[in-house]
Amino acid sequence: MTLALNELWEQGLSALGCDASEAQVSKLKQYVDLLHRWNKTYNLTSIRDPREMIPVHIFDSLAIASYIEGDNCLDVGSGGGLPGIPLAIMQPQRQFTLLDTNGKKTRFMQQAVIELGLDNVNVLQTRVEAHKFDILFDTIISRAFASVVKFVKTSSQHLAK
Repeated sequence: MTLALNELWEQGLSALGCDASEAQVSKLKQYVDLLHRWNKTYNLTSIRDPREMIPVHIFDSLAIASYIEGDNCLDVGSGGGLPGIPLAIMQPQRQFTLLDTNGKKTRFMQQAVIELGLDNVNVLQTRVEAHKFDILFDTIISRAFASVVKFVKTSSQHLAK
């Protein structure tokens, strides 16, 4: 028996302890639609089915929400905006900076930020080890950037603590 999409959203968010407003759920759904549409041309993710994108990309991204600290978060190697965009939707009080070196991926993220009206997201096409930020970040995250050793080595100089 398959769940209706609304039930999938409701059960997944509930299991994660996410108290999402209707507006936030609507933005998450819109993001999945954008990811699915752009993925056909830009190959942002190997997952093609939007129904699979929900648990694999959205719920996986939101699983770390309670571990984000401080006001400023850096997402290294954000690719298609994961985990940064779902987290920014659910945590509008925080500022998220999303980095990727791939131009087609940063163009997608910039368009998603515009269409979703995410004023708390900044997208940069750059390398984490080469970029000089004006601030230090309270939290640095990554989903599929590199090995843990390389991630720590290249991004730790941008961490406030």
